[in-house]
Amino acid sequence: MTRLRAAAFNLFLFAWTAGLGTLGLPFLLAPRRRVMEFGRFWAKGVLFLLKVVVGLEHEVRGLERLPGGAFIVAMKHQSAWDALILPILLGDPAPVVKRELLRLPFYGWYMARAGAIPIDRRTGAAALRSMLAGARPAAAAGRPIVIFPQGTRTAPGEKRAYQPGVAALYQALSLPLVPAAVNSGLFWGRRSFLKRKGRIILEFLDPIPPGWPRKRLMAELERRIESATDRLLEESGAPAGETPAANSRRLHLAADRTPLR
Repeated sequence: MTRLRAAAFNLFLFAWTAGLGTLGLPFLLAPRRRVMEFGRFWAKGVLFLLKVVVGLEHEVRGLERLPGGAFIVAMKHQSAWDALILPILLGDPAPVVKRELLRLPFYGWYMARAGAIPIDRRTGAAALRSMLAGARPAAAAGRPIVIFPQGTRTAPGEKRAYQPGVAALYQALSLPLVPAAVNSGLFWGRRSFLKRKGRIILEFLDPIPPGWPRKRLMAELERRIESATDRLLEESGAPAGETPAANSRRLHLAADRTPLR
């Protein structure tokens, strides 16, 4: 059943994205905020498909911790789901994304027009300068800026270094930094055909105020995100430290035993 539901979802996702993306092409000529509104509508449709076809729901914790005005979110990245939820929760975010994503048909076109901040990670220091050049006007406009501090998706249980881009944003913009943990990779893995029923939990943690030295910031950010992520994994029935493959097998068995809500 898990594979059948995943196949149905992927089919509906392709039809929803291609159909809506084609019909909405005139939005690419609209003001940026209108493009963002269109993107939120598409994302809400995808989350609806996840719920009714796959049985995958979500829970968001800690919204009351988000500051007013511009701020930075440093979010654990385990799944494509993480990008879907951002415009719905944050309204008008400016996510830092790999430049190659903007070349994707429909999704990339709308993301670029909605004001994402592209970076080319192959260019080293030039990528940081480009990121800051895109982030400053977004912050001045009061938009939340979102960065995935490990730079890419990581499977549950996988350890990967935190990259310097998040510290560069924090120090250059002097904004509060909100860590965020998620367990989405248990249900929708990186480059995975399968999407499993269950409940994704995203939790925003207490903000780190501006002004911390770089070394202290990076250590505390990693500690908060990783400990909260481990807690969410354990809450979902995947013990912290378990391998991604074992997590996947555990969730596969649990999904086939759990009725749709």
